[in-house]
Amino acid sequence: MTRTANLGFLKPVLLSALIVLTLLLRAAPAAAAETDTLTVAGGCFWCVEADFESVPGVIGVVSGYTGGTTANPTYDQVTRGGTGHYEAVQITFDPASVSRETLLNMFFRSIDPTDAGGQFCDRGDSYRTAIFVSDTGEKAVAEQAKADAQTALGQSIVTPILSQETFYPAEAYHQDYYKGTKLVLTRFGPKRQHSAYKAYRNACGRDARVKQLWGSEALFAGS
Repeated sequence: MTRTANLGFLKPVLLSALIVLTLLLRAAPAAAAETDTLTVAGGCFWCVEADFESVPGVIGVVSGYTGGTTANPTYDQVTRGGTGHYEAVQITFDPASVSRETLLNMFFRSIDPTDAGGQFCDRGDSYRTAIFVSDTGEKAVAEQAKADAQTALGQSIVTPILSQETFYPAEAYHQDYYKGTKLVLTRFGPKRQHSAYKAYRNACGRDARVKQLWGSEALFAGS
């Protein structure tokens, strides 16, 4: 067989191989988008979850507990005190769509960072504010956001920046409470969860205080 004949034979073989390779590449699953997490405590975790799930670029928010010493704590244990845990949320986000810095700036403007004893009508250690970081880079971003917020507010900010510890998701009934449809008994009478949440948030004075404190920079009021 001549060299020309060999080349003629190889061309269709190579073409077939390229077609198969192209089909395989098309069938391969796309690489998962990179995600990141931010853990913050801002008082009632229902409210913080509701606020940040509305932010473009946020993939999901989980209510839970962190910062304490009790493993797998329950809501009753945390709110009773003694566990050291904060009511917190873990925010999963796409850093290509929204930055950690932006989320932290939004966080400060959705809380009362001047209050060391809790948030709004919720008092006690479990309702204090905090930012949790896992490395020096995250700490630097948090410190800058805190400094910027303090300058903007013109008041001393007491929200601490703490080392990230184990985050324990809260009980299932706490997740997405703000949009739940289950009928619950409240001090306002029987209500669907989403209605109970709105009644609680209004009665607790969260939005009114954030507006009073931050003015035009207040975020999420009325969520």
